Amino acid sequence: MSVSPALLDRIMAVMEAAFDPAYGEAWNRRQVADALTLSSTHALVVDAAGRPIAEAPDNAPAPAGFVLTRHVLDEEELLLIAVTPDARGRGVGAALLELLFAAARNRGTAKIFLEMRRGNPAIHLYRKFGFEPIGERRNYYRMANGERIDAITFGRSI
Repeated sequence: MSVSPALLDRIMAVMEAAFDPAYGEAWNRRQVADALTLSSTHALVVDAAGRPIAEAPDNAPAPAGFVLTRHVLDEEELLLIAVTPDARGRGVGAALLELLFAAARNRGTAKIFLEMRRGNPAIHLYRKFGFEPIGERRNYYRMANGERIDAITFGRSI
């Protein structure tokens, strides 16, 4: 399955703006492209109003956020979600989650999981949308400076 260069460009534009390099959470273009070659991986990109951006048009509005997920059986893993700094606090993350829930339901998903580093401010968004902690991996993430941070796994039925 080929991946649209326009889709990759939009995802990478958000990725580069949204993720702090100190945490090493951003994926590179090859990682995203490889993930999207799998039929079980899904991406959604939105503009600053939280509206989905069609994959093809070159004249589409600038991307403000994206979500990347992997669907297996009746479960979906939220691999990445990001909102550009200038679009934060304006409902873009909430719009992404609502769109994700609708798409996941259409794929037959019953439960969504995600993993995040301890201290990630996105926890407030996840909790607002009903995600509950279900596990922890001690010292799972390694920051650019070598420091280790715990990972917390969350789940939510849809």
